[in-house]
Amino acid sequence: MRVFVTGASGWIGSAVVPDLLDAGHRVTGLARSDASAAALEAAGVTVVRGDLGDLGLLRETAAASDAVVHLAFRHDVAFRGGFAEAVESDQAAITALGEGLPDGGALTIASGVLGLAVDGRPAREDDRPAPDSMAAGRQASAEVALAFAGRGRRATVVRLAPTVHGEGDAGFVPTLVGVARERRASGYVGDGSARWTGVHRSDAARLFRLAIEVAPAGSVLHAVADEGVPTRDIAEVIGRHLDVPTVSVAPDDAGAHFGFLGGFLLMDSPASSTLTREVTGWTPTGPGLLEDLEKGHYFAPGAGTKY
Repeated sequence: MRVFVTGASGWIGSAVVPDLLDAGHRVTGLARSDASAAALEAAGVTVVRGDLGDLGLLRETAAASDAVVHLAFRHDVAFRGGFAEAVESDQAAITALGEGLPDGGALTIASGVLGLAVDGRPAREDDRPAPDSMAAGRQASAEVALAFAGRGRRATVVRLAPTVHGEGDAGFVPTLVGVARERRASGYVGDGSARWTGVHRSDAARLFRLAIEVAPAGSVLHAVADEGVPTRDIAEVIGRHLDVPTVSVAPDDAGAHFGFLGGFLLMDSPASSTLTREVTGWTPTGPGLLEDLEKGHYFAPGAGTKY
């Protein structure tokens, strides 16, 4: 297939692209910068220059494709307090991609599982977030995409675990490592029983490929390998590798101690991928989150965070 990938040079996209190429697909990638364009070209990708605001370009490129994998999101805007603006931009981009894609084409977008769990039960693929939850914004984008399933496209959504880990990760886990280094203590909130889901980057990439290859129209899939890892367990591994104590942080002090990450550490958000595995045949093969932490690359000189 001819596959158009947004966010092709990002943390997940840079794993999705080689997986698609190895499977025999032809890939076109959206690049905002010279560096991203050069990296994609070196990987054997056809490059189109632009960003999520170039709706005409998105529509035109999708029209020349058999499938679209939409990974880009304006995280820079979202983390500066403009989450609603980032979601609005995302929905406009999804609409342009879906409208451009020919009938029968596959449209897959990225979303997340964080905030979906209810009363401690692992979130399932058929669960929807509460309207006032932090997951509601991304769910609105998902609904825009899934609407194209009724318009002749094979639209699907891949909900990612909040921890997509692996060597080179610059997300939540390196942020925790950085806080522990700075404070000389590895913290968790309360009793540390709140759970995070995780998936290795290579496994997440393979699920995006399976989504465009085999998933039925209207499917919601969970890129979740670890159903729920207690945050205290994560903190203990970090503390051991940094040789600092592992400590409990009171919930009222989480924001001051961890910054923006404090709110996420308060959330118990386990999730299941049982239906995903049944529908697609996806079987994670990469290391689990704690196993990956034990490998040591999160603690190497130069390992850091983008947040």
